Amino acid sequence: MTDTLRPVETAVPDAAPTASGNPQKLKRSIGIVGGTLLTLSCVTPASTLFVVVPDLFSSLGTATALTIAIGSLLCIAVAFCYSELGTLIPSAGGEYAMVSTMAGRLAGWLVFVLSLLVVMIVPPVIAMGTADYLAPIVHLNPSMAGAGVMILATLAGLLDLRANAWITGVFLVLEVIAAAVVAVLGFAHSERGAGSLVSMQVAGSGGHTDTVTAMLVVSGLAIALFVTQGFSTAVYLSEELENPRRNVARTVLATLAISTVIILVPVVAITMGASDLSTLTGGDISSMVTAWSNSAVGTFVSLCVALAIINAGIVMVIQNSRVLFASARDKAWPEPVNKGLSRLGRFGSPWVATLLVGVPGAALCFVNLDTLYGVTGVSVTGMYLLVAVAALLARRGKHADTPAWRMPLWPAMPVLLIAVLAYILSQQETSYLLWTGGITAVATLYWAFYLRPRRETRWLVSIPEDAQA
Repeated sequence: MTDTLRPVETAVPDAAPTASGNPQKLKRSIGIVGGTLLTLSCVTPASTLFVVVPDLFSSLGTATALTIAIGSLLCIAVAFCYSELGTLIPSAGGEYAMVSTMAGRLAGWLVFVLSLLVVMIVPPVIAMGTADYLAPIVHLNPSMAGAGVMILATLAGLLDLRANAWITGVFLVLEVIAAAVVAVLGFAHSERGAGSLVSMQVAGSGGHTDTVTAMLVVSGLAIALFVTQGFSTAVYLSEELENPRRNVARTVLATLAISTVIILVPVVAITMGASDLSTLTGGDISSMVTAWSNSAVGTFVSLCVALAIINAGIVMVIQNSRVLFASARDKAWPEPVNKGLSRLGRFGSPWVATLLVGVPGAALCFVNLDTLYGVTGVSVTGMYLLVAVAALLARRGKHADTPAWRMPLWPAMPVLLIAVLAYILSQQETSYLLWTGGITAVATLYWAFYLRPRRETRWLVSIPEDAQA
């Protein structure tokens, strides 16, 4: 039990040393603007608006905007936890570096395993959606289109991070334009007033109108909480952000605020502009846009969404390769694996780790991922839960006096977050919980029989020296 409660020493491992004998470091090359562009691209507000929000419309109807607004408020607690921990522990390891330092090595290892599940599954699942939005121009096999997106994202991930900030920034502008078009058209064709946003109505079977209960809204928060999910990318980029003590928190909070506006405003416009309740509950936003304008505008919006998915693939490959890079630098694996994963290419990117994220992701596009996608939902929730626990421990011992951004209303914020995430876990299907629990059990055995007996040479969570100064 001591391993789960005692903070680890921030030892610097000797994996993949440079000529001077120091471990490989990522280059600090981006400021708050570049970091925000990359992080916003991981949120992918346009793809969220067109892919996730329609499911909420089908079950919540006119209460969708209210539910997303409540979920965004709860996400402030998540953002506060990430901001404080990210400035205390600015490492490319992200969640696992923060949790290892605050809650112990075993807890950090389990967080890493949960994040690894997301690393390998979510990008190809999202990438396969590209075919649907390219349909107005060309009909493609979803698996082939998804694999192509993953290969493209992998090639982009091998470039310099500053170049990727500009690439994803251009795509992000198109995303925002698409969301703005939906908002303008929805407000211009309003069929109902602002009071409809709290009218709590949804179209039922047989053309009847049903009332959305408070319990349905609470259940909908399980999805709404993750509508703006992605701002956590800023902590993965903390080793490459200039002045991380200041810019990590600014990037996290700015991304949450901007993404909430980009998503919530069009949702309000759609709620007010849908021709009737059945159309709103159907959630076919592309058809609504075409009805409000013409097919050309509908095609433009669909193409913008396709670009948003490609953009998300690029950013996710960048983010996820940094997780693998950091795990190798922190000696989570046998030595040959550590040396390979910690290699940096000519552009300063971890090229081996990037390939190991992107190439298997392309292959997974040809696999049925329904069950695995459910597992990722449990994994993300469990990961956030452990981050909230780490935030409760962030002000003890030497960390109490470390210069860092500090969240307001501590410890109420992380306590609230723990309660909400525990509820979300209780709403997941039993099979998904069992799959995730089984994987976690295997990871615990790896810890017990390989990592823990080699605690002096394995799983040494490091913080870049310039970040500790």
